[in-house]
Amino acid sequence: MQTLQKIALVFTIIGAINWGLIGIFDFNLVAAIFGDATVLSRIIYTIVGICGLINIGLLFTEYKEK
Repeated sequence: MQTLQKIALVFTIIGAINWGLIGIFDFNLVAAIFGDATVLSRIIYTIVGICGLINIGLLFTEYKEK
C-alpha cells in the first residue's frame, strides 16, 4: 500500500470513529476539540472526506497474500 493511501486510511478511520461517537453518544469529537463550525473543524472534515475518496481505490485493489 502506498504511503499516501496509508495516511488517508488513518484519517478515514478517525472520521469513522467520530461518526460512531456521534451515532452512539451524540458526541462530536472534532467539534469538541476544534470548536463547532470553525475554519479548523471544516478543514478536518474536508481532509477526512478527501481521504475517503482516496481510499475508494482500496475497493478495486486485489489482496495479495505473502
